Amino acid sequence: MPTTSAGMTSEESRARYEIDATHDDGRLLSIVRSPSVQARMSFVPTLNLPTAGGRLTPYLMQPPRNFPQPSPPFNRIAYAAAHVVADPLADREPWLDVAVDWDATIAFRRHLWSLGLGVAEAMDTAQRGMGMDWPNSLELIRRSLDAAKHVTGALIASGAGTDHLEPRPGVTIDEVIRAYEEQCAAVENLGGRIVLMASRALVKAANSPDDYAKVYGRILGQVKEPVIIHWLGEMFDPALEGYWGHKDHAKAMEVAVDVIATNPAKVDGIKISLLDKDKEIAMRRRLPQGVRMYTGDDFNYAELIAGDDQGYSDALLGIFDAIAPAAAAALDAFTQGNSASFHDILAPTVPLSRHIFKAPTRFYKTGVVFMAYLNGLQNHFIMIGGQESARSALHLAELFRLADAAGCLIDPELAAQRMRLVMALHGVDA
Repeated sequence: MPTTSAGMTSEESRARYEIDATHDDGRLLSIVRSPSVQARMSFVPTLNLPTAGGRLTPYLMQPPRNFPQPSPPFNRIAYAAAHVVADPLADREPWLDVAVDWDATIAFRRHLWSLGLGVAEAMDTAQRGMGMDWPNSLELIRRSLDAAKHVTGALIASGAGTDHLEPRPGVTIDEVIRAYEEQCAAVENLGGRIVLMASRALVKAANSPDDYAKVYGRILGQVKEPVIIHWLGEMFDPALEGYWGHKDHAKAMEVAVDVIATNPAKVDGIKISLLDKDKEIAMRRRLPQGVRMYTGDDFNYAELIAGDDQGYSDALLGIFDAIAPAAAAALDAFTQGNSASFHDILAPTVPLSRHIFKAPTRFYKTGVVFMAYLNGLQNHFIMIGGQESARSALHLAELFRLADAAGCLIDPELAAQRMRLVMALHGVDA
């Protein structure tokens, strides 16, 4: 009988995804119809995981899905916004000081590059503005750019913003411009490409949409190479509410489109992180020719990347950090013309992503780092600023089930072992 790349028969591969997953009184019930798959699943772990109401329910893991090694380049540009690995043994106060395990952090970037994904460096996924300050972010950019020189075809773009400028009352537009200039120059001096990040200080300083046009116009007029503009929505950072001078996203979009249309040669693309596919598509259709839309929609990325008869989105996504092997395999299949496989791989990752990025969305980094820990890509679940505590045991348990259902746990035994350790810290005998 023919086998798939995962080592299963074609019958097993089909049955692998023929799973009825329903919630009954808070319990996750998985019913696999194929006897052959049931036999294989007898060798995977069972854990007792918490569900709603404080109950513990047995959860039987699924056999892993071994995604084929991709063969880039892909027909979509795809960046993973990469997280940082904290140093758990540093003699520093986690809530007050930054301690990065630089070797493990750079190793994770090599992992992303090995799959054909680009690295979006020092972005919000790297806890920029939530623990990572500008000096450490610049060191991160320096180290990543140096590592990229030794990887053929490595794609990297780095965040430049104003986070070293306190968004205090009375901060001025000129101060915001100088802060942007300082960070952009620092990235360019290292030979990096810029992702122009949203500015909390600009929200404080601006009195009208014209102030946004002034700031962006000044910075875009100075950059050496086209940049990616990042419009980060208030669901990711409440301090950015009213960006572009409007709380109404439709009106804000008008300002952003005008800024880009005035400076099209200096804009490679724009990433919008509003978690609203209709808004992204509407803006995508209004961009000047040659300016890319990079989806930042961690709820609807599959269909936005696939696109429609009027265009598509490239990708710059935090979720691609957590599901990198699946994302790369899906993009490879899509590049080869196999859209069915593209959607088959990514469809089960969407519930996982929506859970990781659920409100309060700014705590999604906890889920991203937890996935890296479960998959053996780092040896601890400690985060800068103590952010590993930002999600509940219930949240992590559901994340584990959804990651398993999506085939995104590389080694079930290792993932189960590490899940038991985390649950034990919450008083749960898993």
